[in-house]
Amino acid sequence: MSEEETEVRPRRRRRKARGDRRGFTHLLPQLLTTGNLAAGFYSITLSASGNLDRAALAIIFAVIFDILDGRMARLAGATSRFGGEYDSIADTVSFGVAPAMLAYSAGALQELGWTGWVLAFLYTACAGLRLARFNVAPARFEGRFEGLPSPAAAGMVLSSVWFSGFLSESGLPLGVPSSLAGIGVALVGLLMVSPIPYRSFKEVRLPRSQSTVVLMVLIFAVILSKPSVTLFLFGVCYVSSGPVEGIWRWRTGRPLVELEDQPLAGDEGQETTP
Repeated sequence: MSEEETEVRPRRRRRKARGDRRGFTHLLPQLLTTGNLAAGFYSITLSASGNLDRAALAIIFAVIFDILDGRMARLAGATSRFGGEYDSIADTVSFGVAPAMLAYSAGALQELGWTGWVLAFLYTACAGLRLARFNVAPARFEGRFEGLPSPAAAGMVLSSVWFSGFLSESGLPLGVPSSLAGIGVALVGLLMVSPIPYRSFKEVRLPRSQSTVVLMVLIFAVILSKPSVTLFLFGVCYVSSGPVEGIWRWRTGRPLVELEDQPLAGDEGQETTP
């Protein structure tokens, strides 16, 4: 064997090893999206069996997977139209079907008969329309989502279930009627397809300092101290922020400036779903 052949073989092995690592890196975002889909499906099965607390927790895991797959795709340079479409399908299950099933079981919407089914399905339909609209036109205003983001809507549903459980455990006689629960989940669904702008917070840049780390630790400590209460309060504040800011802009005459050019979500690749 010549010296040239001896040098070529290790070089080929190194290229192959790099190709294998790159292949796994490109596959990882799809695996995370699959984790999102699995968590959503698991939440549905738990809601059907009446295990509501774990069903709500499964949706939180779906949100985490949804955040990670977009971040990983951008870091690895693995954004693709396929990834974006797969992400939307997974989010329809995790943030469209799973929260509706959770609300249907926790809110006892079956007591309303056909009306309860329609109200729960309205949420699912609105989530699907919301995701489809984002794929075609991601945003009208800089730093804003058009309509309530689907993960935030799902978070509002699951935190409401946890908050209701907290009230029951505290001995407060504040039962939620099935009709009110059905109207609530339907209104959250309609906010997803509304033209109301919601802040995306993507433009927020936190300074890299010790005080920022301390602040983040304090925020997490507050959330974890009583998540059934804090997540519900955060959810109510964010869900109401869109209409409140809209009324404020209308009263003060300060409309948002619309973006001129809007790239399609499919061209951007696998993103964190609104």
